[in-house]
Amino acid sequence: MNAERDLAPLAPSVVRALNDKLYEKRKVAALEIEKLVREFVAQNNTSQIKHVIQILSQEFALSQHPHSRKGGLIGLAACSIALGKDSGLYLKELIEPVLTCFNDADSRLRYYACEALYNIVKVARGSVLPHFNVLFDGLSKLAADPDPNVKSGSELLDRLLKDIVTESNQFDLVGFIPLLRERIYSNNQYARQFIISWILVLESVPDINLLDYLPEILDGLFQILGDNSKEIRKMCEVALGEFLKEIKKNPSSVKFAEMANILVIHCQAADDLIQLTAMCWMREFIQLAGRVMLPYSSGILTAVLPCLSYDDRKKNIKEVANVCNQSLMKLVIPEDDEMDEAKQSMTLLAEPTSEESLSKPEAASSGSLDASGDSNFNNSGVFTVTSSERIQVTLNLDGIVQVLDCHLHDTSIGMMTRIAVLKWLYHLYIKTPRKMFRHTDSLFPILLRTLSDESDEVILKDLEVLAEIASSPAGQTEDHGASDGSDVRPSPVELHVPARAGQLSSSGTKGLECSPSTPTMNSYFYKFMINLLKRFSSERKLLETRGAFIIRQLCLLLNAENIFHSMADILLREEDLKFASTMVHTLNTILLTSSELFQLRNQLKDLKTPESRNLFCCLYRSWCHNPVTTVSLCFLTQNYKHAYDLIQKFGDLEVTVDFLTEVDKLVQLIECPIFTYLRLQLLDVKNNPYLIKALYGLLMLLPQSSAFQLLSHRLQCVPNPELMQTADNTKSSAGFKRASASNIDYTELLQHFEKVQNKHLEARHQRAGRAEQLDRRVVL
Repeated sequence: MNAERDLAPLAPSVVRALNDKLYEKRKVAALEIEKLVREFVAQNNTSQIKHVIQILSQEFALSQHPHSRKGGLIGLAACSIALGKDSGLYLKELIEPVLTCFNDADSRLRYYACEALYNIVKVARGSVLPHFNVLFDGLSKLAADPDPNVKSGSELLDRLLKDIVTESNQFDLVGFIPLLRERIYSNNQYARQFIISWILVLESVPDINLLDYLPEILDGLFQILGDNSKEIRKMCEVALGEFLKEIKKNPSSVKFAEMANILVIHCQAADDLIQLTAMCWMREFIQLAGRVMLPYSSGILTAVLPCLSYDDRKKNIKEVANVCNQSLMKLVIPEDDEMDEAKQSMTLLAEPTSEESLSKPEAASSGSLDASGDSNFNNSGVFTVTSSERIQVTLNLDGIVQVLDCHLHDTSIGMMTRIAVLKWLYHLYIKTPRKMFRHTDSLFPILLRTLSDESDEVILKDLEVLAEIASSPAGQTEDHGASDGSDVRPSPVELHVPARAGQLSSSGTKGLECSPSTPTMNSYFYKFMINLLKRFSSERKLLETRGAFIIRQLCLLLNAENIFHSMADILLREEDLKFASTMVHTLNTILLTSSELFQLRNQLKDLKTPESRNLFCCLYRSWCHNPVTTVSLCFLTQNYKHAYDLIQKFGDLEVTVDFLTEVDKLVQLIECPIFTYLRLQLLDVKNNPYLIKALYGLLMLLPQSSAFQLLSHRLQCVPNPELMQTADNTKSSAGFKRASASNIDYTELLQHFEKVQNKHLEARHQRAGRAEQLDRRVVL
């Protein structure tokens, strides 16, 4: 037959046997083919060998008939066995038809193809490596085969191929990586298992440096780490663990920058194992690569900050995230504040364009960064101490601040995250103040709002940031706008004690005038005080619950004298008189009772210096919003005659329940340790007549209450002046001290008090009139 003649040199009996449905007959035919090919090998007849392979491939292995395909597969395997070492010359022709059968619909045929390829590879050994990619591609498909026999056969072939790769030093890793990168994203469990097993094998081969290509496959590895199969997850953990060990051993050859964004993404994964593993990698990267990671700071913070508020269920992630956060913070150095100016003149090893690419803004909103700046690292991938010092790494402060600002605005974030954000802001203001002050106007409103936080710890950190903003020399500029310019003087300067009592700081002065006794404050200090009082005015609950706490902490962080001076100055212009009275009462209570203000109280008590007298006058003018606090200020400063004069004026005031309550509180305060010196001065009746008169004045104001009884008993203890006479009739120190304060115009202060109280009276009447009018409307 023509068909039989066309298939020469295969004998007709061999052709029939190859087409037979029985395996045994096909096997006999294969033995005949093996014998035939051996003869051709002995004769060195390559053309006949190629012809036999071509017939087995085209007419059998790729035939439409299933039995013919099975015959072709066993025939090709027989050819390979007959060729022995020479099979390497014909591998392409032998392998391709077998791999085509891997896609056959018949599972038995796929199994026979697997068997045939096993025999071919077993004979060829290292010669198959040039064809590794097509073999790997075919095997990766069989690994996911639904038939257990096919899968079992593919595993045998897989093990054989792994042995060959392990013992060879001719493996083409560069050519293999693109295929690995593509296959690693398979969702099939068996395919994933197959991929991981190969990565583990390649990692174990000393001559194969897979670490160089880790950026290509790291994302895929993290994807596999989230597989539902525990076995696959464990295998992937092992693979990642091995890579991390290698990174720690050879950090100089690691392309940290190329993998930073991958870690940023997986540090935000919903799967706990992926997130923990990525976070552990991030910790090592920051510690090993150092400032190389700085361009990715905003992305890292986006991933790390939310983890700091995790509960005990995710304790491990929280702890690692905390280390990442602390390590990253340490990378920011004062030199980062000078980078913009310095980089112009510095000679760098890196190309100028790479410097620019590193400083491109980072995409904080997406939680990852534009890796276009990686060109610094792609070529060499080496970060020795010398090279990292020479390569200019730019801190992208804009991106970091954007992330921090975003987290502060997010009301759903946890307390520890908010604290970490504020710690970052404080750290940046300390390390890079000049650059940070470019962002102060945008950060200022949210920092003020954070004072309403539920957590005291958050408020403390917030106050530290605000205090740093208010006191940093970098904030003393003429062009910074206020957060709310309408209430700030045209060009607020540093606070200083005015030339005469109550005089405002000169708006035209640009110099750094200040009291010798107080440290300088910058432009933002006055803005801060204005906005803080605004906050208290609009949010009375904040004033009631946290007002004293906030002001006391600020007195520790900043200069107490400046705080009281500026607040008194601002309250003097306050249009809401009721708020002014409440605020003055709060400040006065803090002044008289807080341990933080011991030094300021001593300064005011003696009024020895011009600065202290000017401060008294400034406070007095605002304290006039509240009559009783004004008297207490006079008691504190030992201005007893003026206190008596004020109490005389109380007869002209509208005495309300609130007023009497405050007098009651003042009597209670007189009995406290703060006023021990005042009570002792009652012994010196001759030199302190106005103190006794003032206390009797308070007694006469009070109804017959417990406070009345308390003060009455105290005054009963005042000794008879005749009994207190001594031989030494020297003048008391108190009288001398008062003489030193003679340059205070008490008459003018008393007139100011009357003026302020008249305003309060008018305001009360207006409020009462409005309330009455409202009542009438309701009745109508």
